[in-house]
Formats: sequence, C-alpha cells, structure tokens
Amino acid sequence: MSEEAKIGFFEKYLTVWVLLCIAAGIGVGYISGDSISVLSDWNISTVNVPVSILVWLMIYPMMVQIDFSSLKYVSRNWKGLGLTVIVNWLIKPFTMALFAYVFFYKLYQAWLTPEDAEQYLAGAILLGAAPCTAMVFVWSYLTKGDANYTLVQVSVNDLILLVAFVPIVGLLFSWFDISFLNGQGEVIGIPYKTLVTSVIVFVVIPLVAGYITNRVLIKSKGQDWFENQFLRRLKPISIAALLLTLVLIFAFQGQTIIDKPVAILLIAIPLTLQTYFIFFLSWFTGKILNLKHNICAPSAMIGASNFFELAVAVAISIFGLDSGASLATVVGVLIEVPVMLSLVSLANKWRY
Repeated sequence: MSEEAKIGFFEKYLTVWVLLCIAAGIGVGYISGDSISVLSDWNISTVNVPVSILVWLMIYPMMVQIDFSSLKYVSRNWKGLGLTVIVNWLIKPFTMALFAYVFFYKLYQAWLTPEDAEQYLAGAILLGAAPCTAMVFVWSYLTKGDANYTLVQVSVNDLILLVAFVPIVGLLFSWFDISFLNGQGEVIGIPYKTLVTSVIVFVVIPLVAGYITNRVLIKSKGQDWFENQFLRRLKPISIAALLLTLVLIFAFQGQTIIDKPVAILLIAIPLTLQTYFIFFLSWFTGKILNLKHNICAPSAMIGASNFFELAVAVAISIFGLDSGASLATVVGVLIEVPVMLSLVSLANKWRY
C-alpha cells in the first residue's frame, strides 16, 4: 500500500476542507449579517457555548484513544521521551513566539497595523504552546513509528499540557505585552481565569471522559470492537464538528479576509518556518542521540504538529470569534496537512 493511501481521506485533504470552510463561512456571514452575532454573544462566563460544544466534540474522540496504563512503559525509550518533553515545552513555545514576533512586528511592519501584529502574535503563541495530541498518531503511522512509544509520548504530553499550557502562555503574553480588553473595552491584565477555564473545558473534561469511556468499553466490549466499531463511529462526529467550527469562525472573519486577503499568507509563512525548524531540530538531535527511526520520527512529528483544536478554542474564548488571534490559529489548521506530509516524506527518505 502506498504511503498516501494510508492516510484517511479527510486528513489527506484537510487543507481543501479548510479552504471550502473559508468560502462557506464568508457566505454564511454575508447572508446572515448582524444576526449571526447571536451566536458570538452566547457565552457562559468567558466561554462561547456553540464553539465549546463543537470543540468538545472534536477533542473527545481524540482523548478516547489515550491509554494512561501505557505510562508504565515510560522508561523504555527515555531518550526519545526526554527529547520530546524538552523540545515541546522548553523550546517550541519560545521559538514560535520569536518567529512570529520577527515577522509580524519587524518584517511585516509596512503591511500590518500594530493591532493586527499583536493579535497574530497572540494566536501564534497559543499554537506554539499546544503540541500535537491526535494527528501525531497519523504521522507516526505514516513514518513507521513505534505505535506503543507514540501512545506513551502522547499520554505524557497530555499530562504535561494540563499543568504547563497556562503558565507558558501567560509568560509569553506578559513578555510581549499582549493587551486584553473586557466587555467595556477597558484594558485588563492577562485573563488567567479564562485560560484555566479553557484548559478545564477543552482538555480536562474530555480527557477524563475519554479515559473512562476507554476503560469501560474495552473491558465490556473488547479492544477489537472499541477500535473498529466505536472509534469508527466517532470519527464523523469529530470531522463534522471541526468543519462547523471553521465555518462559524470564518462567518465572523469574512469581512477581514475580504479586506485583507494577504493576511492568511503573511500568517502562514512564520508558522510554516517554525514547523520545519522544530522538526529539523528534533530529528537531528534524535540522530545525535542514536535514536532508532521508529522512535526518532514520532518524537520529531509531535513537536512539529500542533494541538490546533485547543489553540482555536482558547483564542476564541479570550479574543473572540472575529479576532486576529482566532484567524492565526485557523491558519495553523490550513497549513497542517501539506507541511506535515512533506515532513513525513523527508523522514521516510532519511530512514536509512
């Protein structure tokens, strides 16, 4: 079977679906006019209800696959896990912020307003602080990575995410003096309450629910039924939720995109460069550490890819559906598959 045949139809053409969602969202926004603001204003505390439901439906099917019992094997490939942890949490968030700052504030100074630059930087920070959770299983499979190791590293990554995401995002927001406004348009401090709430809603709750579902169903129905029946039925729900979320975002972003069509390209360039940088850093460090290909490949892929569902949800919760930060996180979705497939090709080419 060819490499291309191994990736699911939806994942393979994710960029196409995102582009279609851009068009559909702009159309919905144009037809709906101001009436669509009913959805954007439907909030509980700082969390938008429609988006929360959709993002939860995206994330839950990923979390169901996590098996924390695999953590008992954490010491078997400690070099690969050490590389993953260091790159994902001590390097990647800061290099992403640096790339974004250089491009948005310096190189693009003539094309972006200070407000746009700040918003795009904020979105990039959220992407950089959220390394991949679900798609890394796909990238690992395509590069013939060790499936058990990939499961362990994703489990470790999710546990670190629970405690590291908020402090890292808060630190970077503080360093770059990102501004936040309350409902009255007044400048406030970093909204840690919103960050913590977002992690609870979009990570902790689906993670706990997914783990309980995993244990109960495997025990009662068996591993084969769980993988070939239950997960297969969940996948269309996750896909539909992702597409509806993107349509909703672009329904609010439509006028911005019409007015500034080059914004997506400007955002995509530093995000793409960051992805390649993290992959090369992880890959060649792994080779220096004499990691086997089936460990080195997933170690490099998890940092290069992003947990874009979380980044999108947090950007919407903090900055709003029609913000530049939300747009920047969605561009992360747009470039995800073509860039990562190019890295899959490189990893397979360099296997020997």
